[in-house]
Amino acid sequence: MIDSIAYIFTRYCQDLIRAFMLTLQLSLLSFILGFSGGLTLSIVRTLAPKPLEVILRLFVEIVRGTPMTVQLFFVYYALPVIGPKLDPFIASLIALSINSAVYQSEYLRSAMNSIPRTQWEAALSLGFAELSSMFYVVLPQSLRIAIPTLTNELIYIIKFSSIAYFVTLPELIYVAKWIGSKTFAFIEVYIIVAIFYVVVAFIIGEIMDRINRRLSIPGLTVERT
Repeated sequence: MIDSIAYIFTRYCQDLIRAFMLTLQLSLLSFILGFSGGLTLSIVRTLAPKPLEVILRLFVEIVRGTPMTVQLFFVYYALPVIGPKLDPFIASLIALSINSAVYQSEYLRSAMNSIPRTQWEAALSLGFAELSSMFYVVLPQSLRIAIPTLTNELIYIIKFSSIAYFVTLPELIYVAKWIGSKTFAFIEVYIIVAIFYVVVAFIIGEIMDRINRRLSIPGLTVERT
């Protein structure tokens, strides 16, 4: 089997690497957009009046309560009914970003809630407005605390990006299936794909662990699971 794996990797190396780079591109962009949306959502939910907070919480529960595949199909097949047909990459990016934004908002909001209320009160007593207290006092600490969970989210996105296969985006799983259909060596191909995922997850985990150790707050450190 090792010889077969080596042959397939050598024969289709360029195709696999191209697909892997597309997977990374989709995953990183989704994470960045998801972080921007999640940060905004967590701040608004924390500071918003009750009616708006209820609406946003309902949106969060809808996204968390539906499979990501359903969300992707909705973006790819349903949105074109009221607009232009979306490219598979754009549709996948939208679906993954929205899903990630919701989960990251929960991670960030949980980190914000872990900051003692006395710090809010101290900032307000010094003349900070509520929004300023959020940005200058609470948010910097919250981002540090949330690093382990955000690391997990990035790794999850890289793995979950494989759902783009369903809308024919030529990412790693799609290309692996194509190679398997040509060689009939599905086991060997998927072993190679698994190695790609494991290696990138390990590298990201190590990098983020180093960042977490440098930025961790004594007494408020959260270990990555």
